[in-house]
Amino acid sequence: MAKVIFQTDWGWCGVVTSPRGVARVVLPGAEREAVCARIGGTDGDYDAIAEQAALEIQEYLAGKRRIFTVPLDFEGVPAFTRRVLAACAQVPWGSTVSYGQLAARVGQPGAARAVGQALAANPVPLLVPCHRVLRADGKPGGFGGGLRLKRRLLALEGGWPRTVTVD
Repeated sequence: MAKVIFQTDWGWCGVVTSPRGVARVVLPGAEREAVCARIGGTDGDYDAIAEQAALEIQEYLAGKRRIFTVPLDFEGVPAFTRRVLAACAQVPWGSTVSYGQLAARVGQPGAARAVGQALAANPVPLLVPCHRVLRADGKPGGFGGGLRLKRRLLALEGGWPRTVTVD
């Protein structure tokens, strides 16, 4: 496993990779030490995937990237959560969907709460843009990085408040 901690305009971030791809992203925070603690130590053993992920996240947070190309590693992620993350990854930059709409996309209409739980377990936020998923009433719902960060990410992609995009 490679780990990289890097600074962005939004604060310090962290990435953990395996030979298959990015396995974990730590969202921007103010303190480098806090990011180190969340990824289990200091960075080191950089690899090409970790460096690519760091660059793509820096570009995204600077408003210069809309699509991520770095490979992802979902080893150990339950099947339902993988399906939810795959569907979430298809929500385009600047668009939003509701938890219920995402549930329907994975063939589980009525499973909005289960989708919310799957997104709460998203190991690679930003790369799988769970911040683009809102409640049916257009309110933000939850987010592992906090609602302030979720609103800021949505603003980066085209403004807040947002309304849920209709399919």
